[in-house]
Amino acid sequence: MPAEGTPAQRVVLGVTGGISAYKAVEVCRRLVEAGVHVSPVLTADALRFVGKTTFSALASVPAQSSLFDEASPIPHTRLGQSADLVLVAPATADFLARYAAGMANDLLTATLLATRAPVLVCPAMHTEMWEHPSVQENLDTLRRRGVSVVPPESGALAAGDVGVGRLADPASIVSVALAMLGGRGDLSGRRVAVSAGGTREPIDPVRHLSNRSSGKQGHALAIAALRRGAEVTLVTTVERPVPAHPRLSVVRVDTAAEMESVLSIESDKADVIVMAAAVADFRPKQVATKKLTKDDGVPNIVFEPTPDILCGLVGRRRAGQVIVGFAAETDDPVARGRRKFERKGVDIMVVNDVSAPGVGFDHDTNAVTIMTADETEEVPLTTKDAVADAVLDKVVALLAGQEGRTGAPGAEEH
Repeated sequence: MPAEGTPAQRVVLGVTGGISAYKAVEVCRRLVEAGVHVSPVLTADALRFVGKTTFSALASVPAQSSLFDEASPIPHTRLGQSADLVLVAPATADFLARYAAGMANDLLTATLLATRAPVLVCPAMHTEMWEHPSVQENLDTLRRRGVSVVPPESGALAAGDVGVGRLADPASIVSVALAMLGGRGDLSGRRVAVSAGGTREPIDPVRHLSNRSSGKQGHALAIAALRRGAEVTLVTTVERPVPAHPRLSVVRVDTAAEMESVLSIESDKADVIVMAAAVADFRPKQVATKKLTKDDGVPNIVFEPTPDILCGLVGRRRAGQVIVGFAAETDDPVARGRRKFERKGVDIMVVNDVSAPGVGFDHDTNAVTIMTADETEEVPLTTKDAVADAVLDKVVALLAGQEGRTGAPGAEEH
């Protein structure tokens, strides 16, 4: 919810005529619960699937659907000029074609042409339509114009079909939308680098040494930092779709060495580094040039330690930079985490017991202990989004404390 006295940010929620229009109701509800002022705009085809009354009951103002029959004589101008974000979910193939062509033949497309606010579209359609060259060319056109896109997911479609084209999960859509509204957040103007996923250390051309990290917590941290207004670089090993965002850069890596190389560059400009990735402790000293087979006998693989990325980042840290480490433990996690906190020299250590039910790897939930020099906070089992915000609350507090000692933000050169 916005702080007391802070005006709610305004989102125009466009709903077009696809079977997944019913999911826009959940998007609307979640945005309002987050303290956003939501103005629904439904196309004529959307009204074949959902009703204005539902959106009017949930949104901040009554839903609108006409260029000519609303209370305002120029509703598209009023909506476009007052919006902080225009979000279209679902965005059908027909809508994308009309928007890319610059048409303004209904209230939604006219509003889009009348706004200077950021635009986020969430396509949803059958797989064959999604893969059609004309649809992809229209999306490319919109992306070149600065439109952000939450790509569809793979799953069940209408008429019993299965494939790519399913509207992204409403929670994911809302998370991206809130991130795009983060310009007034408590990390506005800050640069944040986040690592995510488990590194993959090659054994031979077809095998690697890795771990069970899904990268979900790191990705949640990146989105949470965006939502708070930061400019974010996500360094990830995970091949999961990441929504386009004007303040998000994604760098995909595989090995610990590759991650170290990227983060060493990012550390020169980041105000905050969140090392959420699960980096392999060891790697084969030599990588086989061909696939190892049973015919060759049991291989004798000699391991060597991977670079300690976190210690390296701490060793080269700039004045005022906040560094966050993560420790996944299975035995006496708090004590081991505290020792790592002291040994690594980080500002914050986030510890979780990955042997506990629902915690850490492969789960959408997490439970952590957040350690700083002054306190230890327990975060009970909750979503990884909530954990991300709890961690960033500590980051913001540390940054504020540094500002109090050194002056206004930006006093140091970046």
